[in-house]
Amino acid sequence: MALLAGGLALSGCQSLDMSSDADFKPSSNPVTVDTVMRSDSLANLARRQHPKILQTYGGEYSDPKLERMLARVVGRLSQDPENPWQTYRITILDSPNINAFALPGGYLYITRGILALANDSAEIAAVLSHEMAHVTANHGIERQKREAEATLASRVVDEVVSSDSNARAAVVRGKLQLAQFSRNQELEADAIGIGTLGRVGYDPYAAARFLQSMDAYQKFHSVKGENDVSLDFLASHPNAPRRIELAQRHARQFGLPGTGVRDRDAFLEGIDGLLFGDKPDQGYVRGRDFLHPTLGVAFSVPEGFVIDNSAGEVVAAGPGDLAFRFDGATVPRSLSLTDYLQDGWLAGLDTGSVRTSTINGYDAASARAYAGEWKFDVTVVRVGDQVYRLLTGAPRNSNQLEPIARVISGSFRVLNQAERAALKPLRVRALTVRPGDTVATFANQMVGVDRKLELFRLLNGLGPGATLSAGDKVKIVTDR
Repeated sequence: MALLAGGLALSGCQSLDMSSDADFKPSSNPVTVDTVMRSDSLANLARRQHPKILQTYGGEYSDPKLERMLARVVGRLSQDPENPWQTYRITILDSPNINAFALPGGYLYITRGILALANDSAEIAAVLSHEMAHVTANHGIERQKREAEATLASRVVDEVVSSDSNARAAVVRGKLQLAQFSRNQELEADAIGIGTLGRVGYDPYAAARFLQSMDAYQKFHSVKGENDVSLDFLASHPNAPRRIELAQRHARQFGLPGTGVRDRDAFLEGIDGLLFGDKPDQGYVRGRDFLHPTLGVAFSVPEGFVIDNSAGEVVAAGPGDLAFRFDGATVPRSLSLTDYLQDGWLAGLDTGSVRTSTINGYDAASARAYAGEWKFDVTVVRVGDQVYRLLTGAPRNSNQLEPIARVISGSFRVLNQAERAALKPLRVRALTVRPGDTVATFANQMVGVDRKLELFRLLNGLGPGATLSAGDKVKIVTDR
């Protein structure tokens, strides 16, 4: 996988026929890699991994309007005279992660998260042409020289979807690094992809623009805007400023900025209504709040924390190396919470620290645990047959564990029916700027997100001093 940055099961995989751009519609009888490349062992191995990728990334995101827009983009890219033979199978993954990757044999994957961040068709074309370049440059083949083909292909997803805690953490972090390419290969794929953009008439500067957006997005989601390597979806890639500079240099061979098609309006029409962030059965992150309408529970983290939600658990990172994890387990009512804490699932438990309490009317218990240079506060709360676990961690020399843990655990509550019914998923909406509208006007319409003004500028590729003009189209995030 070429990780560019960085769900739940819907319909089965739907293929798009990218061999022709006629009508730019998904084909009812697609030509895919598994029909044209049956003799290619890499393609066959990649095809067998496809269901596991869907499982790991929450299935395929199905939206005919969005698929037609992507078909138009890939159809145009497939007209590159320097690469007329490769057939691609593209899948939209139902994940909010900022991610796109390719497997040997022409399998392309793009998340709805990366579609939400992009601002025009040229930027998505830049993402896809980069991934196509990994395929056409045979980077996967070169990598096989270092690792046996069968070993690599079989472990591509197996390691990540196993029960191993490190593998699960990789999924949570969106760090599914399938067959990671070298930095030189990333730069080569940039150059090849930008060449494709220029030859088929797309704006070749789109690659540099989107690299800037990804870099800004990473900083937006890291704690205090600092460079948190654990969350850095560019960590496996060349230094972002250097890569952006090289991308701009490659683009100049096709002309000055403003060269080529951007196709912003058509792109925004395609993503209008796109699901943004989490789905109901995963719960919702709303700024510093986590609310789960299906389970009917909620909690909050202190200012400065960044929440990262996944299907199985919620994690958060805070300043001063503070960390938090939330999940649940089914526990028989016959087992007391104090006995449950001492039931062997919690390593490093200080049994003398176990205490009972109540949190917002529900039975709870807490304890301290220690591991290496870390200390933990573990609080469990019983709601019916379910026990919710709130684990806060801090360095041993930190004096913030107790106050932070009490704030988070004290915020745990059960949602009433009205609150649960009022929670709706967030979506991207494309709006037209009217006379008198400003950046602040649209930022104030954003719902369910933190730092609205900053996020609005980020999602629309607007610099600090950029303004809007009547007739422009912009995207906001709302639950309407």
